[in-house]
Amino acid sequence: MRPALAVGLVFGGCCSNVVFLELLAREFPGCGNIVTFAQFLFIAVEGFIFEANFGRKRPAIPIRYYLIMVAMFFTVSVVNNYALNLNIAMPLHMIFRSGSLIASMVLGIIILKKRYSVSKYTSIALVSVGIFICTLMSAKQVASKSSLSEEDGLHVFMWWLLGIAALTFALLMSARMGIFQETIYKQFGKHSKEALFYNHALPLPGFLLLAPNIYAHAVLFSQSEPFQVPGIGLTLPIMWFYLIMNVITQYVCIRGVFILTTECTSLTVTLVVTLRKFVSLIFSILYFKNPFTAWHWLGTLFVFVGTLMYTEVWNSLGPLLARHRKEAKKE
Repeated sequence: MRPALAVGLVFGGCCSNVVFLELLAREFPGCGNIVTFAQFLFIAVEGFIFEANFGRKRPAIPIRYYLIMVAMFFTVSVVNNYALNLNIAMPLHMIFRSGSLIASMVLGIIILKKRYSVSKYTSIALVSVGIFICTLMSAKQVASKSSLSEEDGLHVFMWWLLGIAALTFALLMSARMGIFQETIYKQFGKHSKEALFYNHALPLPGFLLLAPNIYAHAVLFSQSEPFQVPGIGLTLPIMWFYLIMNVITQYVCIRGVFILTTECTSLTVTLVVTLRKFVSLIFSILYFKNPFTAWHWLGTLFVFVGTLMYTEVWNSLGPLLARHRKEAKKE
C-alpha cells in the first residue's frame, strides 16, 4: 500500500508543482528567489517541529558537513530557479535537468575514479545527444522570436546562453553534491529526514542577500488579481495562491520520493521519477502550449530512453514479466 501511496504522491505532488511553478514564472519570470525562499522556509519549519524536536535532537551527522552540503544545495536551488528568468522555457528546463546522469558519471570518473560498462556509456551518449538536440532547437526558437532588430535578437540570445550556462553549472554542482552525500552517508549512515531539514534550515540566512528581490516580488504578488479559494471561500491575490500551492505540492513531492526510497529499490525510484518528468513535460507542452517541434520530441525520446537504459530497467523488467506470466499460467 505504501509504495502505491508514494507513487501517487510523486506523480500528484511533483507534476502539480511544475504546473504552479510555470504559472508563477509566466507572470513574473524573475520570481525564482521568492519561490525558493518559500519552499525552504516551509520545509525548515516542518523539520524543526517534527525532525529536530524544536532543536532538542542532536544531529547524527556533524553540522560542519551539513554546512558544505548546504552551500551546494542552496546554490543549485537558487541557480535552477533563476534560470527561468534568462529566457529558458520550462520544457527545456525540465529536459536539461534530466541530464544529471551525465554530470554524475563525469564527476564519478574524475573524482571517484569509477569505471562504467559500455551500455552505461551508450546510455549517457543518448542523453547527451537528446539534450543537445533540444538545446539547439530552443536556440533557434529564441533567435527567431527576437527578429525585431539584430541588436535585440543578440541581447535576448546572450541572456539565453547565460541561462544554459547557469543550468550546466547547477547540473555539475548537483552531481558534486550527490558524490559528497554518498561519502558522508557511508561514514555516518543515511539520515534522509535530518538531511532534508538541515539542507533547508541552514541556508535561510543566505536569503538576506536576496531580500530586496524577494520583497519586490512579494509586493508584485500582493498587487495581482484577487482569487477565491474553492471550498474555503478565502480570497487572496492569485499569485500568493499559486505560491502557497507550489510550496505544498513541493513538500508532497519530496515526501513521496522519501517514502519511495525507503519502500522500493533505487531502480524503481529512478523509473518513477523519470516517468514523472515525462508526464510533467507532456502536460507543460499541451496545457501551456509551449513550442515543441518534432526535433524536440526526438531529443526527449533520446533523453528518456538513455535514462531507462542507464538504470538497466529492461534487464529487470524481463525476469519480472516472465514471473508474472508463469503465475498467470498456474492460475
